[in-house]
Amino acid sequence: MATPFFKKKDAAADKQPRPGVVQKIQLAEDPPEEKVNNETGESLSSLISTGKAQLDKKSLDLIFAVEQMIQARTHAETTNHELQDRLTHTNGHVERLNKDLKNLNKVIEEREKSILELEHKLVERNLKVDQVMEDHREMYGTLSSEMDELKSTIELERQKYANLVQKHNDAISEKLKKMNELEEKIGRLETENAHVKQKYETIRQEKAYLSSMINDFATRMTVPFGGNTPSGEHTDGNGNT
Repeated sequence: MATPFFKKKDAAADKQPRPGVVQKIQLAEDPPEEKVNNETGESLSSLISTGKAQLDKKSLDLIFAVEQMIQARTHAETTNHELQDRLTHTNGHVERLNKDLKNLNKVIEEREKSILELEHKLVERNLKVDQVMEDHREMYGTLSSEMDELKSTIELERQKYANLVQKHNDAISEKLKKMNELEEKIGRLETENAHVKQKYETIRQEKAYLSSMINDFATRMTVPFGGNTPSGEHTDGNGNT
């Protein structure tokens, strides 16, 4: 398809005369009458040229005017043929341009249809993007509020944990203190128990000694004076040794 620049160039080229083509077209398209007229004009010109010497000035001017008219007619016919040839070429070029214009109109319609479809898709996509952005803003606001609540909860729990840790440390300190006190008390009690055991053992030994002495004394008191019982033998109340 020719661009406007090439169209102008082709039009300018079409306007330039083409002598060879024009002569061929004239030879092909000249009717017999024009050939007869040309032959008549040539014969008339030859007769006029032979008789110019015998004519006066007015006749010569008239003959010159007739020759000018014949030449003008011939030039007009040649120009007419050239113009007809250019018109035919121009009509063909115009037809080609009309075809190209129709094709261009079809292409433009298809492009406009594609552009409308793309614009519709772009509008739909922009609506989806706007909806996504709105959802994102709402979600971000919700998450921000939830994050603030979680931060507050975490800070509160952290304070509670710190208090619990402090209480735990205090309880451990108190427990260790009590354990130390109990260990000291146990140590004292063990020492006191050892002393008590020692005293008990001493008392028990003394008690055993006193008991043996009492038993021995009682045995001696039960033996009659002057008896025949050998020494070292003891009898009970029934006379058993």
